[in-house]
Amino acid sequence: MKAKYLFSILSVFFTLCCNKGFSQSYGLGFYSHEVVQDQRTGLDLSPGKTLCFNSSFEIAFDFSFMPAKADYFGYILRFVDNNNENIDLIYDKNSKQKNHFRLIIGDKFSKIAFNIPRDVLFSSWNTIKFKFDYEHQLLHLTCGQFSSQTSLALKKGDCFKILFGANEYLGFKTTDVPPMKIKNVKISEGGDVKYAWPLNEYQGIMVREEMGNKDASVVNPLWIKKLHHEWQLLQTLSIKGAASVAFDAKKEVLNIIGIDSLYKYDIKSGKLDPINYSSGNQNLLRGNQSLYDDKNKRLLNVYVDQKLVSTFDTLSKKWSKNYIPNTPITDFWQFNKFYSETDSSLYLIGGYGHFIYKNQIQRYHLPSGTWQDVKVIGDRFTPRYLAASGNTKTGAYIFGGFGSSSGEQILNPRNLYDLLYFDVKKKTIKKIYELKVEGEHFVFGNSLIINEKSNTYYALVFPKHKFKSHLQLIQGSLLKPEYKRVGSLIPYLFHDINSFADLFYCAESKRFIAVTLFRDEGDRTHVQIYSLYSPPINADVKLLSGSTKNVFIVILTLLAAVGIGWFIYVRRKKRAAVVITPVIHNADPISVISANSAAVVSDPVKPLSEKKVVEECKSSIFLFGDMQVFDKQGQEITKQFTPLIKELFLVILLYTIRWERGISSEKLKELLWFDKSDESARNNRSVNIAKLKSILEKIEHCTVSKETGYWKIICDFESVYVDYQQYFEIIKDKKKLNKEKISELAKIIKRGPFLPNTSYEWMDPFKAEISNEIIDTYLHFAHSIVIADDPELLIELANYIFYFDSINEEAMVIKCKALAHLGKHSQSKNTYESFCKEYKLLYGDDFDKSFNDILSD
Repeated sequence: MKAKYLFSILSVFFTLCCNKGFSQSYGLGFYSHEVVQDQRTGLDLSPGKTLCFNSSFEIAFDFSFMPAKADYFGYILRFVDNNNENIDLIYDKNSKQKNHFRLIIGDKFSKIAFNIPRDVLFSSWNTIKFKFDYEHQLLHLTCGQFSSQTSLALKKGDCFKILFGANEYLGFKTTDVPPMKIKNVKISEGGDVKYAWPLNEYQGIMVREEMGNKDASVVNPLWIKKLHHEWQLLQTLSIKGAASVAFDAKKEVLNIIGIDSLYKYDIKSGKLDPINYSSGNQNLLRGNQSLYDDKNKRLLNVYVDQKLVSTFDTLSKKWSKNYIPNTPITDFWQFNKFYSETDSSLYLIGGYGHFIYKNQIQRYHLPSGTWQDVKVIGDRFTPRYLAASGNTKTGAYIFGGFGSSSGEQILNPRNLYDLLYFDVKKKTIKKIYELKVEGEHFVFGNSLIINEKSNTYYALVFPKHKFKSHLQLIQGSLLKPEYKRVGSLIPYLFHDINSFADLFYCAESKRFIAVTLFRDEGDRTHVQIYSLYSPPINADVKLLSGSTKNVFIVILTLLAAVGIGWFIYVRRKKRAAVVITPVIHNADPISVISANSAAVVSDPVKPLSEKKVVEECKSSIFLFGDMQVFDKQGQEITKQFTPLIKELFLVILLYTIRWERGISSEKLKELLWFDKSDESARNNRSVNIAKLKSILEKIEHCTVSKETGYWKIICDFESVYVDYQQYFEIIKDKKKLNKEKISELAKIIKRGPFLPNTSYEWMDPFKAEISNEIIDTYLHFAHSIVIADDPELLIELANYIFYFDSINEEAMVIKCKALAHLGKHSQSKNTYESFCKEYKLLYGDDFDKSFNDILSD
C-alpha cells in the first residue's frame, strides 16, 4: 500500500510535467491605459543591475498587440546605457506618419520607423530584432521583411539597462505602455545565445532566465498562460425576476434582459449600461430565453408555451409584445435555439416539463409571425433537455443532453452523448457519432461554438446531479468521437428550473464568454460573466514555468511533495488530517463552492438560519475565497494591490489579528526583502507602506501603524468588516459556541478556503491552523448536541467538516447516526459507502469498521 501511495504521487507529477499543454499559449501581457498608472506592467531584464557586453550583441523578442483595448500608445522597449543615453522603441498610433513603430535615440526620432499590418499585429507573433554592431558602430533593427540601420557610438564593455513597458528607472520613468504581449526574449553575443527569458510563467513577479541565471523581474504582470487557462470573473449582478441573456457577437456585447431594464455589458470596455424600458415592465416568465439576430441586428425574447416572440426596439426602448402572467409553468425548460438565415426563422429544439422530455423542433417564421412543428426524417432524435446546439449556414449541430427513449422521466432517463446534425432545408436529422464518456457523467450548457473550418466545437459541460456543480469547457471534433477538457472550472449552482449556463465567443477579442444564471427564492437572478482567452490550455495541466534546464529544481520539488505526502499519510493513520479542498475562486456571496468531497456530502449544505443574509461590501476585507477588498462606497479595489503590496498587507494584517501585536521591521525584511541591504530594505519598506496607506484610506477607519514598535493594521472593526477577524472571534473561545456563531462561521467559509490562490511560505502555518480550527470548532459543537435533539443540525455540521476533510471519520459517524435517527437508512448507508470508497482511494486500504460498528459505537 505504501508503494502504491508513493507511486500515485509520482504518476500524477510526471503526468502533469510531461503534458503537451506546456507548449501552448504563453508570454507576458502588459496592463496599459485601461488601468491607472501604478497598475501598468513593466519588465526589467536585470533588476538592480545592468547587462554588459564586450562585442556585438543582438536582442530578439516576439511581439503582438492585445486586441480590443482602449488606447495603443507608449514605450515597447527602452535601452539606457552607462552614459544615461536612451534608445526607445515606441508605438505612436496618432503619428501623422504612415509608420507607427518609431525608434528614438536620446530626445530625437531616428530614421528607423516601420509598420506591421493590423491583422498581423493583432493575430500573430512578430519577431523584432535589435543588433548592436560594435565593429561598424551601427544599430540594426529588423521586423519581418523590414530592415533598417542607423549609426550609434558603441564601445567594448558598454552596459545597458533593458526595460519593457513601464519603468521607474532614474530619470527615465514612464507609465505610457501600449497593450502588448511579448515572449521569447533572447540576447546573443558573438553569435551565441547568452540570455533567454521564455516568459512562460503562470504567475509571480520573478522571471526565469534559462542560460546565465539572470532572472528578470516584472511589476503588475499579466501572464498569458494564466489568461488561457483560468476563467476570469468579469462582472456579477443581481436582477429582479427570471432574467435571460443574448449575445451580440459583432459588437461583443452581452444583453441581460430583466423585468424593467435591459443591461448591456461591453466585453471590450467592461462597461455595464442599463436601459430602462419605456414600455413598462416585461412579464418575463420562468423558462424564457433570449437571442440576438445578427442579420437584422435585433434582440429577441421567446416563451415557447405562449407561442410569443418579442422584439426590442433600441430607439423607442420598447418590447413589441408582452406575455400573459400567472400561467402554468413551462413545458420547455432548457430548450435549445438558433436563428436560420436560410429561411429567416427561429428554431426551438427539445426541452423538459411536467415529467416529460421533448423532441419537438418548432419553427417561428419572423417575417410572417407564424409557428409550426417541424416534421423531421432521418436518424432518431431522442427526447431531451440540457443539450447544446450550434448553428451553421445550413442548419445546426445538437449535442447530448439528458432524456429518455419514451420521453417519460420515469422510464430509464439517462445522459445522452450523441452528436446530431439538423438540416434546415432537408428537414433531416443525421447522427454523426456517439461520444464515449469515462468517469463522471455530464450534460451541456445551452450553446455550442462551431468552427467549420477546423471541424471542431467548444462546449460547456457539468454534472447535473450536484447542486454545487461546476462548468468545464471542452473542445472536440465534429468528425470523430473525441474531446478534451480545457481551461479551469467555473463554479455553478445547478437546479434545472432555476439555473442556466451559456457559452459565447468573441472573434475580435479572441475570448470565450461563459454566463451563469441562478434564480433564488426571492425571485432574483444572479448573473456571473466569465472570460477565457483562446486558444485555451488543457484543463489537466498543472501550470508550471521554467525550462528543462531546471530539472534538478523540479526533482527537489518532487521529493518535497513525496515527503509531504508521506507525512500526511502517517498523520492520517493516527488521526484524520485536514484536506484543504480545491475550490473555484471568484465566487460571489450567493455561491456555494464546489468540492471534491461531493460524493460524501450527498445533500446540499443549507445555511443554519433561514434568514437571508445580504453581505455588506462597503469597507470590507475578505480573505476566505480569493482576497477581495472594498472601499467605503462598496467599490472593489483589490486590483490596486500590486503583488508586493498585497503580500505586505497580508503579512501585517495576519500577524496583527492572529498574534495581536503585529510584526517587526526585522521580520518584514526577512520575509519580503531578504536579498537586500538594510538600507535598501528600509527604503523599499517605506515606499510600499506609503502606497499601502494610500489604498487603506479608501476603506476608511483602517490604516498602518507602528506606535507600539511593531507594524500593525489598525481597523475599527465596528466600521470595517474583516472576515478573518470575525472567524478568529468565533473560534478562539469554543466554550461560548452557539448556533448563531456556527451560522456566522458557515457564512464565512462558504466563500471558500482561506486565500486558496495565494501562496507564500510564511502563510502555510496560518492556512493549516485555520483548517484544523474550523474542523475542531464544528466537531466541538457537534459533540455538545444530543442526536435526538437536533439531527438535522448535526448533518449540516458534518457536511461543513467534509468541505475541509473529505474523509473525516468523526464527521462520517455523526452524519450516519443522525440520518439513521431520522429514519433515512439508505442515505446513512450511502454516506458510509461513499466514505469507504474515498478512504480506499487515498490509502489503498479498506476502512476497518463496518456500517453496523459505526451505528453501534
